[in-house]
Amino acid sequence: MSRLSRSLFLALTTTALTVAAPALAKHHESAKPAPVSELVDAVDIPYEEFTLDNGLKVLVHTDRKAPIVAVSIWYGVGSAQEPKGKIGYAHLFEHIMFNGSEHAPGDYFEPLRQIGATDLNGTTWLDRTNYFQTVPTSALDVALFLESDRMGHLLGAVTQEKLDNQIGVVSNEKRQGDNQPYGLVSYRQTELLFPRDHPYGHDTIGSLEDLEAASLDDMKQWFTDHYGPNNSILVLAGDIDVATAKAKVNKWFGAIPRGKPIAELDPALPTLDKPVYEVMKDKVATTRIYRNWVVPGLNDPDYTPIDVGMAVLGGLASSRLDNIMVRDEKNAVAVSAFVIPFVHGSLVNIQADVKPGEDADAVARRLDEIIADFIANGPTADEVQRVATRDAAARIAGLEQVGGFSGKAVALAEGALYSDDPEHYKKQLERLASTTPDAVKAAMQKWLTRPVVGIRVVPGERDAYEEVGAGKGARTGVLTAPAFYMQDDQAGTVTAPDRSSLPPVGEIPNVDFPDVETATLSNGIKVYFAHRDAIPMTWVTLSFNAGTSADSKGKLGLQNFVTSILEEGTTSLTSVEIAEQQERLGANISIDGGRDRTDVSLSTVNPNLDASLDLMADIVKNPAFNADDIERIRVRQLTAIDREESDPLSIASNTLPPLVFGPDHPYGRGLSGNGTKESVATITRDDLQAFHNQWMHPAKATIFAAGQIDKDELVRKLEMRFGRWNGSGKAAPAKNFDAPVPDAQGKIIAIHRPNSPQSMILAGQVLPYKGSDDLLTLDAANEILGGNFLSRINMDLRETKGWSYGTRNTVLRGEDQALYTMRAPVQTNQTGPAVAAMDAQVRDFLGDKGVTPAELERTVNGNVRQLPGQFERTPSILNQMEGDVMFGRPSNYAETVADRYKALTAKELNEAMAQAIDPGKFTWVIVGDVEKIRPQLDALGMPVEYRGYEASDTAVNSDSSSDDSAADSE
Repeated sequence: MSRLSRSLFLALTTTALTVAAPALAKHHESAKPAPVSELVDAVDIPYEEFTLDNGLKVLVHTDRKAPIVAVSIWYGVGSAQEPKGKIGYAHLFEHIMFNGSEHAPGDYFEPLRQIGATDLNGTTWLDRTNYFQTVPTSALDVALFLESDRMGHLLGAVTQEKLDNQIGVVSNEKRQGDNQPYGLVSYRQTELLFPRDHPYGHDTIGSLEDLEAASLDDMKQWFTDHYGPNNSILVLAGDIDVATAKAKVNKWFGAIPRGKPIAELDPALPTLDKPVYEVMKDKVATTRIYRNWVVPGLNDPDYTPIDVGMAVLGGLASSRLDNIMVRDEKNAVAVSAFVIPFVHGSLVNIQADVKPGEDADAVARRLDEIIADFIANGPTADEVQRVATRDAAARIAGLEQVGGFSGKAVALAEGALYSDDPEHYKKQLERLASTTPDAVKAAMQKWLTRPVVGIRVVPGERDAYEEVGAGKGARTGVLTAPAFYMQDDQAGTVTAPDRSSLPPVGEIPNVDFPDVETATLSNGIKVYFAHRDAIPMTWVTLSFNAGTSADSKGKLGLQNFVTSILEEGTTSLTSVEIAEQQERLGANISIDGGRDRTDVSLSTVNPNLDASLDLMADIVKNPAFNADDIERIRVRQLTAIDREESDPLSIASNTLPPLVFGPDHPYGRGLSGNGTKESVATITRDDLQAFHNQWMHPAKATIFAAGQIDKDELVRKLEMRFGRWNGSGKAAPAKNFDAPVPDAQGKIIAIHRPNSPQSMILAGQVLPYKGSDDLLTLDAANEILGGNFLSRINMDLRETKGWSYGTRNTVLRGEDQALYTMRAPVQTNQTGPAVAAMDAQVRDFLGDKGVTPAELERTVNGNVRQLPGQFERTPSILNQMEGDVMFGRPSNYAETVADRYKALTAKELNEAMAQAIDPGKFTWVIVGDVEKIRPQLDALGMPVEYRGYEASDTAVNSDSSSDDSAADSE
């Protein structure tokens, strides 16, 4: 679901809804959820507002919990403002505005990294463009300097070269989205739902033809017409007050002239004359059925009832579609229904992934029957209440963050821009409070009985890909997701500030990581706890030393199978009852596993903590493993494996580990952890029970917790649920990492994926270190080579050459040996040159082009100064606590790293990288259209093995290729 759907635009209630809950199992009868009104009382974002003479509206929210300030600026321009012939201008300017301004030349991320900014990005969508970053309080002037400079002093820095380069980046952003399974659907949704002359009648990603045809003067005029202060809203949230904000904002923005008035849009809501049904082919694992309507915009009174209706239909874990199609009739493996809100109309999206082997026509008919019945009869009062409670808890959790893409600054800015009311979220609460089942039914009958757009995507080969222009240098920028970057003048009445250099950064205090207290339950489970005061919530993670590395070689995918089925039923509750109880409690219980740990995590509002812990304990200790659920989860996991086989990154990330670790090593299996079709097909109930008994055993458990609660009180609650738990049988022995890692051999494995608009490059080699080793210096060196946006490889392939939307190098640490990877999705016709460029960057770094003084300064400053903003949210605290325990670090480790970064030298970074990697020993996995990329790869002079491709002369391997199999190479 889009980020601006439920998670970001939550509708809450301020009045308790009194509904009799269905009867639960006897030992759950005491789980009485707190009324919704009690939760909503905690939802408040106080603010003050002022407006500069040039029209810039400023909202200020004070939150002193950390020495950071969120800076979020929203422009009232998106793709909806683009006329014919200028499609994509808004999105392109989102990119251009990161590429330097008159007084801050160079990449915008450079100074932001220097000051330790966190949660930074920019996005464009239909109704807006926004930029956001959270910065240390003492560096606020730098952020305001940069934002004001690109608002008022951009055009002198815009060159044809920059335009050409960013057109190349945008084209690769488009390719990356198009390359995903179902990646072309959103284009067709837009074409079918909206007339071409409607403001929403084209996608945000843009038209490469329009961009390449534009002149520099055209682009500059677009900026002048749309990016003035009077079309902008600035939100400052965090360690700041309104008096300070007035002085600083007036200093940096006050002299910027007011821009042209922006014409108001008022398009009619489109309605089709008759239903439209289409079939598309794509390289997908299963048929997906879509049903779409355009319904009223987010300010219309009917929006909230429709939103509630879609949550009941396919948004709740206990939704109608889940219960009927997935759990009961088992004709679908995944379903969803949601509304994405926009100003001038919202998108209803209902979809179902057909279970392999089922008749897609019959499933489509059944989906339409369920939708029709729901529209006719509406939801129950209990369902409406569960939506309200779930959303209230989610909004409370969001109050912990001041910025980013879902924090308090966003809530205020959205309300101000879209609804001319920063407290619009409160109106949404009132609307939901007054929403009744009858209101939901009436709104659905009014709007969802109109003609529908029905798209069906079936497995098959796409038509030949229509290549976008290359430019000269999970999809965004469409109807269902915004485009991410990092995915008459009048004289001002304020004296212009000195812009000859960036403002100085004041002293930034070291992070004050919360004290970690410990306790031990009666059965030996260690508890690590950190007190948090920001919001009335508690987080608890029960972490088991298991993970996918606990899977035996013959049962790959077992851990994922277990984590998927635990919420499907206990000995006293069905999966539906578990889902409904979480929704009533405003609790979120998730079960996830990585390579080394299997975690059961709970977040809940404090009034419902006891009942939530009861539910968590029941799920952990008493799984039912019902035969019916086992077969349903098996189909879901097999379908996930099919889906991975059509996704370029999944193909690469599942292929690489066995090549570099060897198939016998616990890390030598696909990173998804889903296993193979053969292994999943053989998993039995006894296997599931044995994994649970042996690996999810109290002897392998550690509890991490944080929240607004006293430690002793929480430990008493945990003791009641887990202290007397002894498990069943003996715990599994320690994992065996003794399997030898094969000698690394530099070679390429090229996997054929026909009609791929991009090639996915993933290279890796095993490092001579374990995760518990001190890797801080290596991590710092990797930031410079390939670990962040400003890294050499990303800046080369994205910003200089324009071949990729973004690259990333990663040190993947774990309980045993660490893995170093380089990832780069690149345009097809530059696959070979991209490999050569990445290889050259590594060799240069290890040669005579090591870390420069500027790179060292940026890396040290960025890592030191970002520390206060890194631990704003409780989940980040818990992640740090878990990592500290796993890797044997002290509980105050986060407070010690600043001094270590400050002491780093370029020589140490160079040596760390040189001791870690060998450029000649990377294994390269490349997923793309081999027919197009083979000549490029053959020209590299490296051994190449081709998979899934038969050349016309049956000579699959080139003359320069190795004839060795993957197994031999290991």
